Amino acid sequence: MSNRVVHFEIPCDNPEKTMDFFKEVFGWNFQQFGTEDYWSVITGDDASPGINGGLMKKKDPRQPVVNSIEVLNLEKAITAIEKGGGKIVVPKMAIPTVGWLAYFTDPDGNIHGIFQNDSTATM
Repeated sequence: MSNRVVHFEIPCDNPEKTMDFFKEVFGWNFQQFGTEDYWSVITGDDASPGINGGLMKKKDPRQPVVNSIEVLNLEKAITAIEKGGGKIVVPKMAIPTVGWLAYFTDPDGNIHGIFQNDSTATM
């Protein structure tokens, strides 16, 4: 499946406090990704509608919540984004064994992610 929102990221100053909030209020579960300040967010069972995401320690005080869109070809998506008036703000990067990710702004300045699934991705 492609061109659909498949992941969200919640940046926060205090990950433990934020995770406790979402656990208590919504029953979400979290699993740390390696040794990174990044946690996978499991929002429910796979049989129900919805998506899972990530929670991370903020890298910038203005870092927004971001939705990521899965694409079949990241390079083609980057070209289409730029042609359509968007701007790449974080270039293509590998998420080892998961895929490729980049961030862009749409013409209104909103930040989104684009993701290409690729288990062979390496840094």
